Amino acid sequence: MFKQLREDIASIIQRDPAARNTWEVITCYPGLQAIVMHSWAQWCWTHGMKWLGRFIAHLARIFTGIEIHPGATIGKRVFIDHGFGVVIGETAVVGDDCTIYQGVTLGGTSLTKGAKRHPTLEQGVIVGAGAKVLGGFTVGAGAKIGSNSVVIKPVPAGATAVGNPAHIVQSNKDKDAEKSPLSFSAYGLSANGDDPISKAFRQLTEHVCSQQEQIEKLRAAIQVAGIVCEKSLNEKRIDAEEISQLVD
Repeated sequence: MFKQLREDIASIIQRDPAARNTWEVITCYPGLQAIVMHSWAQWCWTHGMKWLGRFIAHLARIFTGIEIHPGATIGKRVFIDHGFGVVIGETAVVGDDCTIYQGVTLGGTSLTKGAKRHPTLEQGVIVGAGAKVLGGFTVGAGAKIGSNSVVIKPVPAGATAVGNPAHIVQSNKDKDAEKSPLSFSAYGLSANGDDPISKAFRQLTEHVCSQQEQIEKLRAAIQVAGIVCEKSLNEKRIDAEEISQLVD
């Protein structure tokens, strides 16, 4: 138990530059406190004392602002940063070295008792602030979930998912610069993980501006050549009567 606690504290100090020493982490980091209390609640839950497990989890929520069901499985060196508003459901599994930021929900969409209703986060997953991961699917190792994303389907290992509903903006194959799929990235941000939808709009805007510039150059060339247009394309309108006269 104490070995696990030491690993958790060292992991927090490594991933949070604001953490100065062990005593500060123990006394001032609700994420660590919630995980410790969850281990007590889970022990009670798995040893037939389910009410006591739920009550300890309830006290942990009051004390830390983090709600972890005693039936959830939490791995080693999990870092819940800030943590206020985090909700982790009964059948959720959080793998080793995962990072979860404030306002995250690992929730379920099924009402079937005994079923796998909540997500599984494999090793090294980072879930950004406010993200909602809903369903009994798996988020692959090293994946990143952007802040405020709503994930309702599996995310491949090493991928980055953003949006509502979430879509993949970067796959593991695109990460040549990231040698390790478990490399840490605060809040799930990635320097090269630009949204392809945003890229498409940007390219479209640049194309329209380029066409407008070419039209202006063409208009200037026509005027230099002494050709006078009676009406511009925007001003010239042909209604139904004019069309019928032209046909006649």
